[in-house]
Amino acid sequence: MNALTDTYTLSNGVAIPCIGFGTWQMPNGEITVSSVLNAIAAGYRHIDTAQGYGNEESVGIAVKRSGVDRSELFITTKLINGEHGYDRTLAAFEQSLRRLDLDYLDLFLIHWPNPVAFRDRWQEANAGSWKAFEELYRAGRIRAIGVSNFRPHHFDALMETAVIPPMVDQIRLCPGDTQDEVVRYCRANHIQLEAYSPLGVGNIFKVPQMQQLAEKYGRSIAQISIRWSLQNGFLPLPKAISLAHAVENTKVFDFELEEADMQIIADLKGCVGYAADPDTIAW
Repeated sequence: MNALTDTYTLSNGVAIPCIGFGTWQMPNGEITVSSVLNAIAAGYRHIDTAQGYGNEESVGIAVKRSGVDRSELFITTKLINGEHGYDRTLAAFEQSLRRLDLDYLDLFLIHWPNPVAFRDRWQEANAGSWKAFEELYRAGRIRAIGVSNFRPHHFDALMETAVIPPMVDQIRLCPGDTQDEVVRYCRANHIQLEAYSPLGVGNIFKVPQMQQLAEKYGRSIAQISIRWSLQNGFLPLPKAISLAHAVENTKVFDFELEEADMQIIADLKGCVGYAADPDTIAW
């Protein structure tokens, strides 16, 4: 990887830009519009949103205002928890396209495997959603399909009825929270790992070892974290409100972390807390 436009290749052959711009916790409105415009101006071509974020409309406005050709952009959204099941998923997909004002999606993900509304039948609900995903994919309305926050037992249940395997699992991956079991499973099954909250929701900036590594390499802690993610083969999704931070997060291709330092980061267990348990979430 030596440029923001470099790509990973998903299991179906689709190229996906190696860093994405995350929009979690960005409110619908001008903040999100300007942030996404800043990201596109900084060179990002991969934008990640979700139905649950409530900001798809603003992402779509920014995409249009950017003037960048649609074919050069990779747009992801995710199925909201309350709309699992075949019919609900098809309807939710259409709503996303309307809000984003797009003709197709590059990637659609099941956001959480076991929402509270379907806790007693999550396997059945996911099977129905995935059937809808497969139909939309075969119809050319989505270029790639995947999941988020899935762990091995969720994949095993899904594959009992799935015909097309998921191409992506978007999970929380950052220094201190490495989800090793999920990573091993996805690598063994050719599932691309996307890393949301690659900066540990800001908590990584308080970790002394990360401060020391930033000083050693003459980089910011954010750049060290994103570089660590790339060297692990993850696809980080940093977010930034300001243009300066959006640009800073792209300056990660002209240095490499030494193996010993990669291990130091890998050993920072729990320094930023851990991902929510998808089987006990309250949403």
